[in-house]
Amino acid sequence: MSPHIPHYMVIGGGITGLSAAFYLQKRLEAEGAPFRISVVEKSEKLGGKIHTLERDGFVIEKGPDSFLARKKPIINLAHELGLEGELTATNPKAKKTFIVRQGKLHPMPPGLVLGIPTQWTPFMKTGLISPLGKLRAAMDFVLPKRKEQTDESLGHFLERRLGTEVLERVVEPLLAGIYAGDTFKLSLKSTFPQFGAMEQKHRSVILGMMASRKNVPEESAHLPQAVRHSVFVTFKRGLKTIVEGLETALRAGGAELRTGVGVTKVTAAGDGSAAFGGPAKVLFEDGHEEIVDGLIVTTQTYQAAKLLEELPIAEVLRNIDYISVANVIMAFDRKDIPFELDASGFLVPRSEGFAITACTLTSAKWLHTAPDGKVVLRCYIGRAGEQDWPALSDDELVALARRDIRKLLGIEASPLFSEVTRLMHSMPQYPVGHLEKLAEFRAKLAAAMPRVWVTGAGFHGVGLPDCIRQGKEAANALVDRIGVSAEVGSAKETVSAGL
Repeated sequence: MSPHIPHYMVIGGGITGLSAAFYLQKRLEAEGAPFRISVVEKSEKLGGKIHTLERDGFVIEKGPDSFLARKKPIINLAHELGLEGELTATNPKAKKTFIVRQGKLHPMPPGLVLGIPTQWTPFMKTGLISPLGKLRAAMDFVLPKRKEQTDESLGHFLERRLGTEVLERVVEPLLAGIYAGDTFKLSLKSTFPQFGAMEQKHRSVILGMMASRKNVPEESAHLPQAVRHSVFVTFKRGLKTIVEGLETALRAGGAELRTGVGVTKVTAAGDGSAAFGGPAKVLFEDGHEEIVDGLIVTTQTYQAAKLLEELPIAEVLRNIDYISVANVIMAFDRKDIPFELDASGFLVPRSEGFAITACTLTSAKWLHTAPDGKVVLRCYIGRAGEQDWPALSDDELVALARRDIRKLLGIEASPLFSEVTRLMHSMPQYPVGHLEKLAEFRAKLAAAMPRVWVTGAGFHGVGLPDCIRQGKEAANALVDRIGVSAEVGSAKETVSAGL
């Protein structure tokens, strides 16, 4: 009888799933054990929300468009895939960012980091905040730190430290681009735990942010020289570069990548009498089933809850809310743009009453995205409390975006073309107490099906680097839990109940 070759499966072919499969492959190769890896994705393409469109000389991101340079997981992955030379930085001549206030664009004062002022003089000069609002923000220097160590909402924390004006006019518009959520419902520990740590260490979040700025050179030391001084980074041919790199590496290692394949249910295989649980059974939409030795689920949490519906603990995943967002991309002739292209874009507070929440001057921020003489910009629609937009047609969404940029930027011309992307139920909202609920979920899932690991943007971070980090963590956790043996070419159980 031929020896059993352990079969590991990843459900979901987005950036988390592909990263999980890649690091699983690397880990198992290093262990020297035989293995088989499959990635199954319901849609016809891999990459999840990453969707780079090349059209008429434009490089257009219909999904995410970049990532924070200081977050190492994606930089490390690019290095492992041999893609470091493809990284590109933002245009140094387009560093300005604006915020809308009373229908006008106001420059964001220098020194703001996630809306927290680190340079006091520019902050005191800005027209975004009233004198009373600035005085309230300054109270952060003298207010005592919070004694309780329990979680609180991001909105309550920022309002408590900096006041309502700074929260509503500066910080909330900035954070809307990350979570599109209601800051008074988002968990501080799950979104920006560093804010709470700064308060505890420095008593003042402003002083803490100022201290952290001193470490910026150290944080960027891992970056290639070409992008070392850029806050945001992408790839010269778009984010599809990282997806294609992962696909190539996985196929070269023998992984099976299946698209257009849907899964309906995941259960324990057999009677579960094996020590600390047996393999998992995966049921597919076409009716067939497969037994796998290890499984990583990387779908959105409400989809994972359906797969694990026989487990009561799946309710934790089902209760995580998601916000739908859209982006409207428009291309123009440069002659039709009545202003200098020396800024990256602007943000729109919800109190301003516009349909769009932000606008990126894409071809000014990223010089590789448009041909000479052309301009491309991207408007964002949708956030918590503003979820009526899905009922509108694409033409109506374009009309709304054109109306707003006409008022704010003075652009009267019709676009050369437009692209609308609807990202339905795509932005997970981490409620207060999110981390504690996830810890309970993981513990109970480990007891019921130890060979199954669930992860992704709905757990511990929505950005591309966060998803890559979670994919790698899932791969290592699964192998550590199951254990492998090169001696007989089969999986063996060396599990720890603490995982």
